[in-house]
Amino acid sequence: MRLFNETYSGRRVLVTGHTGFKGSWLTLWLRELGADVFGAALSPSTSPSHWDLLELEIEESLIDIRDCDALSAALQAAQPEIVFHLAAQPLVRKSYRDPLETWSTNVMGTANLLETCRKTCSVRAIVIVTTDKVYENNEWTWGYREIDRLGGHDPYSSSKAAAELVVDSYRKSFFHAPQAPLVASARAGNVIGGGDWSEDRLIPDLVRSIASGELEIRSPEATRPWQHVLDCLSGYLLLGQALLERKAGVAESWNFGPDLEGNRSVSEVLNALGGHWPELQWRVADNPEHHEAGYLYLESSKARSRLGWRPVWGIDEALAATAGWYQGYLKDGRVASREQLADYLAAALAADAPWCCR
Repeated sequence: MRLFNETYSGRRVLVTGHTGFKGSWLTLWLRELGADVFGAALSPSTSPSHWDLLELEIEESLIDIRDCDALSAALQAAQPEIVFHLAAQPLVRKSYRDPLETWSTNVMGTANLLETCRKTCSVRAIVIVTTDKVYENNEWTWGYREIDRLGGHDPYSSSKAAAELVVDSYRKSFFHAPQAPLVASARAGNVIGGGDWSEDRLIPDLVRSIASGELEIRSPEATRPWQHVLDCLSGYLLLGQALLERKAGVAESWNFGPDLEGNRSVSEVLNALGGHWPELQWRVADNPEHHEAGYLYLESSKARSRLGWRPVWGIDEALAATAGWYQGYLKDGRVASREQLADYLAAALAADAPWCCR
């Protein structure tokens, strides 16, 4: 198969946050594409961690992105042509416990990354990953578009919205010359998949509850755009390809969310997941601790019409793959990530995904 027009084969790529959930899956995929991948991140924050389980051998710098000198040294050593920036403090409830860490990591960390890219001559393209929660949530029943107002109630959401402003400022102030790096931001939905062990996330908490007892669910009727990690990563990689091909018109913000069927309530996701994994149990909490948005949906028609991107796996396939990954790991330590990537690519080929062809 030819993937992404073989753009990443032999390409020097830096992934910040490569030790995290999405970052580790992205690094795996880039390696499979033949890229020369470098990483910059903190050590994995969980044990087990998907990154450690993959046992990928890449050059990495274990640094805090708030340390601009260390980040600059990492970029100078890597000399990447493209940077995928995923390093962040990604947890809503942790942002309530430590808002200053959240703001400094997500805002100043992003500014540091853009500043060091500005001073690294090899960089031609930058993809900054934020979140679906950057929008001012009005509890609309329709999807948020890239032109809608940014906002955020909790420190995590608002810090990611602020990061988007940093990206826009750098794009207009420093990356507007014809040969300057092209910079785009990417916003995905509630990403699921095997190998996520983060705290205060629905499925990792549910998996942990098998040993400790039933899980307490905070907001069972909250509706989110659920998607498999490989679906959003295909969007990031397609966007990166367009930037490397010097398509200046794509240096904007982009939503990569699921189809409407992927917008499900927490209780619907739990019930569907229970169909694949009957041992999972949960109950509803009496008093949710913090504010949570009731309804959130991403409108991704821009990515569909202008990039040709669309999801490959629906919610049922995403949940089946996620359950299967954890079941295999808990049963005999099997790490099915490469196998599931192959399954996903076969499905993409069958679906005539524009980035995948024979």
